[in-house]
Amino acid sequence: MLGLLFGLTGFKDDTPLHWSHMLAVRNGVRDTGIGRKLKLYQRETLLARGINRVFWTFDPLVARNAHLNFNSLGVEATEYIPDMYGPGDDSVLFQGIGTDRFVVLWRIDSDRVREALTASKVFDHAPYSTSPLAVSRSNEPDPLSAPLSRDCSEAPAFRVEIPPDIHSLRDLSVVAAARWREVTRSTFQSCLARGYEVAGFYRDGQTGRCYYCLRMKV
Repeated sequence: MLGLLFGLTGFKDDTPLHWSHMLAVRNGVRDTGIGRKLKLYQRETLLARGINRVFWTFDPLVARNAHLNFNSLGVEATEYIPDMYGPGDDSVLFQGIGTDRFVVLWRIDSDRVREALTASKVFDHAPYSTSPLAVSRSNEPDPLSAPLSRDCSEAPAFRVEIPPDIHSLRDLSVVAAARWREVTRSTFQSCLARGYEVAGFYRDGQTGRCYYCLRMKV
């Protein structure tokens, strides 16, 4: 087995929806498109059964998952939940950084999702390249430097930086990784509450640094 996808279908307000609980790909064949293929199969299966809303969670600090979810699949972030699965002390993956999660909605019959899946409308991060940074490294050349937060509440659009690989960073410095969690948690919770949305995500091709792009909802 190279990967698995597991979920549950139910109802909310008399409307069917699907909770996609787990997606996993075997180490060694990750980043080969298997996860995306599983999600496409899931979409086809659910649409055939009249279900058009899918929810799941992912760690906002995991850059590869942010790219897959927002850019490749076209999800929408609906909620930020601190330590959704507990403190993570019993997990190899989350020890020291907790289990904060974005809850995302995948409207599988929407134009947004179709455009993401067909790459007919690719997220353009260029307009955000000069937008303010609500969270960023305190020392730009040093990936281990602590993050700084800034008030961007008056900006129509801004960016939130995250580490390129939070698990590698945690292995080097639990303190640094935990600080990224603390600062981004506060920023995301505040921004979503004030009506901002995640427009997309990108990794800078020259520096390798990773950014969420946020904007005020129209």
